[in-house]
Amino acid sequence: MSAPLPGPVMVAAGCGGTGRELEPFCGDDGLDGLHVVTRSITLDARSGGPGPRVVEVPGGLVNAVGLPNPGLEHFLATELPWLVRAGARVLVSIAGATMGEYADLARRLARAPGVAGLEVNVGAPDDVGAGLYEVREPFHSASVIAAVRREFASDRPVLAKLRPDVSRIVEGARSCHEAGATAVVIGNAVPAAFPDGRAGGLSGPAVAPIALRCVAEVRRAHPDVPTIGCGGVRDLASANAYLDAGARAVQVGTALLHDPTTVARLRATLRTTAHLPGPEETP
Repeated sequence: MSAPLPGPVMVAAGCGGTGRELEPFCGDDGLDGLHVVTRSITLDARSGGPGPRVVEVPGGLVNAVGLPNPGLEHFLATELPWLVRAGARVLVSIAGATMGEYADLARRLARAPGVAGLEVNVGAPDDVGAGLYEVREPFHSASVIAAVRREFASDRPVLAKLRPDVSRIVEGARSCHEAGATAVVIGNAVPAAFPDGRAGGLSGPAVAPIALRCVAEVRRAHPDVPTIGCGGVRDLASANAYLDAGARAVQVGTALLHDPTTVARLRATLRTTAHLPGPEETP
């Protein structure tokens, strides 16, 4: 059985907090039926990088959060049960220092009640994800996806989250799909710098033209590879730009820090368009 594709609108990794922070802004339905990608979970807890971790710049944010999270055991004991009770369709973002860690995370999450799928973070911008498995070539990403897929049921989605690198995205998307990824999320933050020169990642509307180009390139070269657009999605027009470029769904991230009602509004409006079905109709 093939895994169903999540969508049409999703919360991007880490941008909905633990879910508790976002729920009050999601309208009458709350998180019920909404695909929520968690912050990236690692085997052991991470405190994150030094401050300031986020700086607003024209067109978006530069961030270097360092993937703070409570570790897998704490997540399974506290955050996941709450999200499941709230009705969210939980896709757990995972990150590891080795392929073995990715496989271990996938194996343990495969047994956890309420996990609808995984998103594999293999595109952290430069030093932002310090300590993670080094992904420099498409075959590195594909190897991680293959290791995860071997441990995770084929009837649940595994998403590969890649950086929007126009020169490598077609090869990376194809490799990850062939390795077992249900879809490719394009994209992660773009490598950038803080005003003081520290390495970071740029997200928000400023990266949308790059991510859109990447989605279109993958669609043109490999129309059988499902993509999910991420980067600057903030309203119906920006969401439809990704769908028109060939994406099958969109994720909302940075916009939630400015307007946490963005997901609720897009959820309602996208259901009324001809692009995609609502969550209750997703196969």
